[in-house]
Amino acid sequence: MKYIHMKSFIAAIQFITILPIGKPGTFEPQGMVQFFPIVGLILGIMLALFDLLVSQLWSMPVASVLDVIFLVWITGAFHLDGLGDTADGLYGQRPKQRALEIMKDSRIGAMALAAVVCALSVKWGGILDLNIHRTLFLIIIPAYSRAGSLFGFRFLKYGRSDQGTGHAFFKERLELSGFWGLLFPVFISLFTGWRCIILNAGFAVVTALILMFYKKRMGCITGDMLGAMIEITESVLFLTVSINIL
Repeated sequence: MKYIHMKSFIAAIQFITILPIGKPGTFEPQGMVQFFPIVGLILGIMLALFDLLVSQLWSMPVASVLDVIFLVWITGAFHLDGLGDTADGLYGQRPKQRALEIMKDSRIGAMALAAVVCALSVKWGGILDLNIHRTLFLIIIPAYSRAGSLFGFRFLKYGRSDQGTGHAFFKERLELSGFWGLLFPVFISLFTGWRCIILNAGFAVVTALILMFYKKRMGCITGDMLGAMIEITESVLFLTVSINIL
């Protein structure tokens, strides 16, 4: 059992990061999803350490830009690719099937470029303005954003009948017990004082709004839409916790 869990954990790391851990090609779709928040914590810890280094060498605006670039690099721009494809596909009032076809197209459209630029800009602005509990928020927000995707697995059906990156993840519905990884960032958030209320409320609201939009617009979810959900959640949460409230 421990071997199975470790294999799923390694599979999760390989799937959403470029970290060279474990045997290449490890893929455990039914087991790895529950580890997404934990992988997010690992990313967050790496980001926080990176931030501590670069903030000693450069000004905060430059350090924050480098933080954003670090997140893009360490994840192989995996989620950004999904955000771009989703923006192209869901723009306008295209029928569901046409939207799915556009999301499969590897070409980048104007909406994809705009969405990626906006998401990265919002993320940079949020990280730049993290003046209180900066290190803690850098650690837990990547975990929250990846935990948000678990709700997509749980509450929406997969939009492609027999293909797509996410197909294997939806063969069985994610059990509520699979959300255990979310408890870790929630617990750590308590050390941020009253800002934990804003963080967790923001997480609940953005997750619910994205799921409702997907449900209304498409009635389903895809791998690209999950990636977009992670990027949007991460950007919005960084912006949310950096809000200036006396």
